Amino acid sequence: MKESRPWFSKKKRTIEERGVCSRIVPLPTGLATMVLCSGLQADGDTKMDYNEILYEQVDRVAKITLNRPHYRNPISRITIDELDDAFALAADDDGIGSIVLCAKGTHFSAGHDIGTPEKVKDDEVRPFPEGVRGTFHRSWHLYIEHGLRWRNLPKPTIAVIQGKCIWGGWMVATTMDIIFAAEDAQFLGSNFQYFSVPWDIGIRKAKEILFEPRLITAREARDLGFVNRVFKDQAETEREAMEYAQRVATNSIFSLRMTKVNINMAQDMQGYSNHIIAAHTKPGGGSNRGAQLPTGGRRVAPIAIAEENLGKTKGIDR
Repeated sequence: MKESRPWFSKKKRTIEERGVCSRIVPLPTGLATMVLCSGLQADGDTKMDYNEILYEQVDRVAKITLNRPHYRNPISRITIDELDDAFALAADDDGIGSIVLCAKGTHFSAGHDIGTPEKVKDDEVRPFPEGVRGTFHRSWHLYIEHGLRWRNLPKPTIAVIQGKCIWGGWMVATTMDIIFAAEDAQFLGSNFQYFSVPWDIGIRKAKEILFEPRLITAREARDLGFVNRVFKDQAETEREAMEYAQRVATNSIFSLRMTKVNINMAQDMQGYSNHIIAAHTKPGGGSNRGAQLPTGGRRVAPIAIAEENLGKTKGIDR
């Protein structure tokens, strides 16, 4: 008998219907039950038509790939919706034991999509409400809701990182259980939206790095515990991730799920999910409006400054 999964109830929907609250999922200890939206898998074996990602099954591993290398894989609402659908598909398939998230091209992700033609068109078709409530809903729906759900997927997830992994890219990568990185990988976290950085690299290093800010190298990220393993290049990193995922996938799905729940619960007992929610909703134009400047324009990731500051930094493993 197929295991019941309240995480991903099946219901046929079009992409235009996404964002309508239709599931209730209990969050970890200390948090009230909250309504989560979107990400439901269609009936049968049908899945959404993907434009910004690729999905394939390799033996017992679901391989999901960000597929906009010409833009350096920015994270848009469409990307998030498609990732959510693909994760749901993999989570609901008993033939899959683990999930690998990769990216086409030389960079994992340049961050948030702040203006590609596809995003602009999607904003016109599916606008969020105006005003503070709309701004909050947009940020909650895109980052907090999906981020917490992906972190709690019932199967192990592995991210493969090469090149830049910036802001929105970090927010996606951090929700994965394991991170393998190529030597050329560089990370830049933010202090808003899904604010996991203190949990990812520790309190003192989070302060040191975000105060400047600066990029984190793959080796330094490994030393800080954010990255599990570092390999020579993208090809080797992806190959090793897939081999590791295949080994993991040979284990009992139920055993893997219970192991992950218990480890995530240990982190939640320390306040992880409560902090993510509190940091997002803090007053005074906090995390939920963190990408907007006082002028009304959008804050762009300070990549040039972060690269310059990395060049000036001594005492780290490059």
